[in-house]
Amino acid sequence: MTSKVEQRLQEIGVSIPDAPTPAANYLPFTRTGNLVFVSGQVPFVDGKLTVTGTVGKDASIEDAQGQAKVCAINLLAQLKVACDGDLDRVIQVVKLGAFVASADDFYSQPVVVNAASDLMVAAFGDAGRHARFAVGSNALPLNCLVEIDGVFEIA
Repeated sequence: MTSKVEQRLQEIGVSIPDAPTPAANYLPFTRTGNLVFVSGQVPFVDGKLTVTGTVGKDASIEDAQGQAKVCAINLLAQLKVACDGDLDRVIQVVKLGAFVASADDFYSQPVVVNAASDLMVAAFGDAGRHARFAVGSNALPLNCLVEIDGVFEIA
């Protein structure tokens, strides 16, 4: 049975893929009590990055927003595993933390990360509203544009 959250996402053209495997020696998520801490997700699609470099030099804001959305989808994929396949168990998106690979004169990191925040609200309604940080970095792992982690409360 498909969760209500996944049905809402399907209505906007988003499907949740299988959760990506970690790229190094860490867990994709850790659960303590009712909180799930999802490790930073990069914008892998079928195991590949589609855009690389830095925003404001090699990529546009729109490119980076697309990559932030993919990171959010990958967060949901990990969260789905943590929820034993049922995203309806999510009570609250608590916090997202985002890094954006940025040219020295690029200052619109929050605009980029809004794409991930918007997806959380689309998926969970008011429970998708969250605390957040969005900061620039000179480089990110594998030359990706965006990396996002998250904290979620589940039942």
